[in-house]
Amino acid sequence: MNARTPHTSAVRRFSIALVASASALSLAACGVVDGIGGGDSSESPNKGDDVTVGLLLPDKDTARFEKFDHPLIKKEVASLTHDKGKVVYANAESSTDKQSQQFQQMIADAVDVILVDALDSKAIAPDVQKAKDAGIPVIAYDRLAEGPIDAYVSHDNELVGEVQGRALVEDLGAKAATSKVVMMNGDPADPNTARFKKGALDELEGEVNIVKRYDTDKWSPETAKANMEKAISAVGLDNIAAVYSANDGMAGAVIDALKESGASKIPPVTGQDANLDAVQRIVAGEQFMTVYKSFLLEATNAAKMAVFKAQGRTIQFDALTQDSVDSPTQDGIPAQLVSVVPLTKSNIKQTVIQDGVYTVKDICTAEYKADCAAIGLN
Repeated sequence: MNARTPHTSAVRRFSIALVASASALSLAACGVVDGIGGGDSSESPNKGDDVTVGLLLPDKDTARFEKFDHPLIKKEVASLTHDKGKVVYANAESSTDKQSQQFQQMIADAVDVILVDALDSKAIAPDVQKAKDAGIPVIAYDRLAEGPIDAYVSHDNELVGEVQGRALVEDLGAKAATSKVVMMNGDPADPNTARFKKGALDELEGEVNIVKRYDTDKWSPETAKANMEKAISAVGLDNIAAVYSANDGMAGAVIDALKESGASKIPPVTGQDANLDAVQRIVAGEQFMTVYKSFLLEATNAAKMAVFKAQGRTIQFDALTQDSVDSPTQDGIPAQLVSVVPLTKSNIKQTVIQDGVYTVKDICTAEYKADCAAIGLN
């Protein structure tokens, strides 16, 4: 390891992430997080429980949005409003034009607050401004949108990249300096991509030889697979020591390309989101790791922020937004950044199973039964 400071910083931040994530999950399990700004507050809301939250999610290719984020937000809004509030949901299905139309429809329908995971952070700015002009607060969810947003809730996205990059460097060990690594980044229109990339490069540059780098429009697995095939052709299958993949969807496509090219052993491949198929690939030894981001904490706290903002519960809202971030169009945005955890074979029980994301039965289907048994997952 060289003397560059980002590694020391990353280790410190990674340690903090593990502690913070464990603490946050424990608090959620004990109901402490739910206690923030509950109905017992002396603050008088300027709107009752009849809150309508508009929820705009970007695509259906990322499994978490349909399976976790939407139902978790819907459930929490109902809980906070004694089943009187509702969530109006729309998915852009990877179309920026469609997301804009959905956003404008929610403005026309006069929802009380909008939670938006922007497919294109810059393109969404005029719609955010229209909502502002209509008096509808906008909270950026998972990705930081441009325009006059009221708050942002996501994960520490730079730390995500650091965790991924550090995992590869540590696995390559003494061979790292001479190892050829392919870098499969996400969609350049997604503001999180730059943060993932920065974190990863802080760990990878100067430690490994990054021979190919690709940006992946709309996080498309098909595009990632085509780019991986190009990398294999240019670098040589046996010369690729590892692949940095920014998320699980692309990781699956990268692994497919490696298999179809005749790889007898898959080199370390990173991921993000802890998709079920990715966890199964990890169990089988095909994918090296993924980054687990607590959907429970992100989604439920986003719902709290939306309801509290719509009801005018300033104290409760401020309690959830004690971080601060800047966008290209706005400084000092109130934010909540949820920590992340690297997921490998060794901690599947302590992460996605313990948190109720998946059961052992979900993961250990017939195809993976023997692999599960080999790591004590039964």
